Amino acid sequence: MTDHRSWTPWEITPGDVGVDAGAEGLLRHLDRPDSDLRELLTRKKALVFRGFGLEGAGLDPVLDRLLPRRLAYVNGNSPRTKVGSNVYTSTEYPAEYVISMHNELSYAAKWPTRLAFFCEIAAETGGATPLVDSALWLESLDDEVRDAFAGGVRYTQNLHGGRGLGKSWQATFETEDREEVNAYLGGSGAEWTWFPDGTLRVSTVRPATLRHPDTGTEVWFNQSDQWHPAALGDETAKALAQIMPPEELPQSVTFADGSPIPDAYVVQVRDRGLENAVDVDWRVGDLLLIDNILVAHGRRAFTGSRRVLVAMTD
Repeated sequence: MTDHRSWTPWEITPGDVGVDAGAEGLLRHLDRPDSDLRELLTRKKALVFRGFGLEGAGLDPVLDRLLPRRLAYVNGNSPRTKVGSNVYTSTEYPAEYVISMHNELSYAAKWPTRLAFFCEIAAETGGATPLVDSALWLESLDDEVRDAFAGGVRYTQNLHGGRGLGKSWQATFETEDREEVNAYLGGSGAEWTWFPDGTLRVSTVRPATLRHPDTGTEVWFNQSDQWHPAALGDETAKALAQIMPPEELPQSVTFADGSPIPDAYVVQVRDRGLENAVDVDWRVGDLLLIDNILVAHGRRAFTGSRRVLVAMTD
């Protein structure tokens, strides 16, 4: 096995690269001919730009440079608020819960290759963004678990039409037009059904692992634990899973052939991802850039106010 256990994100400060603090200084560094961002990010997997004193009001030019084609959060399953040009709040999940490790939109047919996170308000306590080397996560799993997932997984979403549990299809696809949704799903390989009450059920089969296009590294790349009731940290969600059949939950997951995933498997996946994670403890003005295939991310519980913005690119 390759030793991924010594990995940590690569920190970059104005002093490291010989520029002044501020957005202009960071842009000057990024625009240098010898500043190969793609190569550096592939090699280091995650970059923390710290000490530049970035502010939300001047963030757009930096994001334009880091994320050339900012994507909308279409088909996303977590609650967020759009605050700018394809810039969103990070997951608006209650502060007392840990969000387990995941690669963004790994359940979808299309996913972002890079994510950028910006800390506008740091939590009073906690609130770190844990990162895990996705290859280490895969290696950390028992052979029995890796073998069981070799055939992939099937994700199922029940998206209500405006009133109900979970997200609506309108919020998920950022449109009120069913034909736009049909066109998107038609190109994704998904199966879907519209019900008379306005609910949309979507089922998608995806692989459990992925190889990075540049390095060939095989990584764990699925959100089975986040879609499985056994691994949920939210007591309300657990209770819902006990009173509702899986096919009616806002989201659920099975193996690709429809057979159930054992509880112990997804709990192991969740726990080993978190156990092997490295925390990025936020300071106001920090900017974190990650390779969304090589690194998975999550969120630690926190107290006080916390505002971290996120944007993504293909």
